[in-house]
Parts: sequence; structure tokens; C-alpha cells
Amino acid sequence: MEKILVSRCLLGHRVRYDGGAHGPFDQLGAWLAEGRVVALCPEVAGGLPTPRPPAEIPGGQGAAVLEGKKSVITDTGEDVSAEFLAGAGQAIALVEQHHIRMAVLKARSPSCGNHENYDGTFSGRRVPGEGVTAAALRRAGIKVFNEGELDKASAYLQSLEAK
Repeated sequence: MEKILVSRCLLGHRVRYDGGAHGPFDQLGAWLAEGRVVALCPEVAGGLPTPRPPAEIPGGQGAAVLEGKKSVITDTGEDVSAEFLAGAGQAIALVEQHHIRMAVLKARSPSCGNHENYDGTFSGRRVPGEGVTAAALRRAGIKVFNEGELDKASAYLQSLEAK
């Protein structure tokens, strides 16, 4: 059975930066009941508390953080790149441990966003880009979806299991 890495906040766990959560999502609940879900909040796994100050990547590019070219900065100016990188490392370790080939992560998160991110100005402006964990997973060959792409994720899962 294929396992799926899923952002804990999408499962209703109160791990968002503001102590909130998302969901429920029927598809994620079904996968959870089937025993497919491996849950992770990279920010908490990397050592950040809940709640915590909001954080953004100037320019919105998690790959630049992986390469040491950009930092993840909170709205109070604290550099939390080390915690974000540690969380991405935890995600990679889980992928290897469970032979995971796909993930469903929180859209627009500085860790988990897979298509767009906030630009680092804390103004709500979005730019094309991905979070630190999403970038690390993509580099490892993992297909990353967000909560708005559950139909695509389900179809991808079916294609993996048809092989």
C-alpha cells in the first residue's frame, strides 16, 4: 500500500503558526482510515513552537533556502531557516523510511507550498514559488500536491498502484 506524506494541519491538528488547523478533507480522512497517511508538520518537527510568529521567504523560493541563498524570516525579523531546514530533513527521512512517492501539503506555506508562496513582505502578496519542504521533496523525486489538488492526488495515487 502506498503511503502519503500529509501536512498535519490538513488533518485538523492545531499546528499552524497561529495555533489553527484546516479541514476536514474527506479524501484525507479516507486515506487516514486506510492507514496510508504519514503526518508531519515540518515547522514543528524542526523545533518551532505552536503558536509561533508568521514566517516568510523573501522572494518566496524555498529552493533558495535549501541552497543557502535566502533565509526564512519571521515578521519580527528572526531567522528561522535552521528550523525550516531541519523540518525538511525530517520529511525526507520519513519519505525514505516509508518509501513514500507523493505528498499532500498545505498550499502557500513557507514550508509546504507547492505552487506559490508569500513574498517575504508580510503584505499578503503571493509569488510563484514553493516552500522549503516542498522544494526538498520535489528534489527527491516526490510528487507534491496541495489541499486544492486532492482529485489530482487521488488520480496519481491510483496510477502508482496500477503499476
